[in-house]
Amino acid sequence: MNTPFNDMNLRSFYIALSFLTRIPAPIKGEVTQYQIGQSIIFYPVVGALMGGSFFLLSEFILFFSTDFSSDVLAAIILTVWVLMTGGLHLDGLADSADAWIGGLNDRDRTLEIMKDPYCGPIAVASIVLVLLLKWVALSQLLKTGNSAFLIVVPMISRSVIIVLFMTTTYVRDSGLGSAFLEYLPEEKFLWAALLICGLFYIIFASVLSMLMIVLVVVFLRIMMINRIGGMTGDTLGATVEIAEAVALVGLIF
Repeated sequence: MNTPFNDMNLRSFYIALSFLTRIPAPIKGEVTQYQIGQSIIFYPVVGALMGGSFFLLSEFILFFSTDFSSDVLAAIILTVWVLMTGGLHLDGLADSADAWIGGLNDRDRTLEIMKDPYCGPIAVASIVLVLLLKWVALSQLLKTGNSAFLIVVPMISRSVIIVLFMTTTYVRDSGLGSAFLEYLPEEKFLWAALLICGLFYIIFASVLSMLMIVLVVVFLRIMMINRIGGMTGDTLGATVEIAEAVALVGLIF
């Protein structure tokens, strides 16, 4: 039986790793649309690996200096976080912010602005505000000795991508999203992955934070549907960034 977890689809894991991070992955030969589509189920796994590296980094620094400033440590982790992802989702956040303000409730205008490579003031402001929220929340988590939460936050935020692909129309005629929609793994595997991620997050993190993530993602999905009739790669990236910030803020309550 061909499942998302057999040897052939180990390449799909490498594809997910290379797309979501700047970590070199051993991908040789041609990458097929099928493998790209199957890779989505490994997004939470890559998120957990990212989070694990942030946790180990914080523990490594604190091992040598137990009174290390939590503000500085949070800034270091956040810097590594952005560098590891190459600002992938921040780019989507910036484009979406520009499009939502400049689109003036017009679908075509909104989609057109998203393709514009230039960033306006609202794009810059959105990135600054989201990173500021993350930094403050990270600092508080580290100050209270809750650095282990770092493992599950990137995991749950990348699970959001699976949720949106399962429930929301992709409005572009071409692009990476088309491969995902055509070659998504079977729903039973996707639901299983989401259930596992949700349970892990609730058990090891916070029910309140999980509830906040769900409410924000539902709200953002409604905004996407009302404005452009679905989602794009940019709005996916924006949702991941916002969900991540909301998760961290929810964990400090």
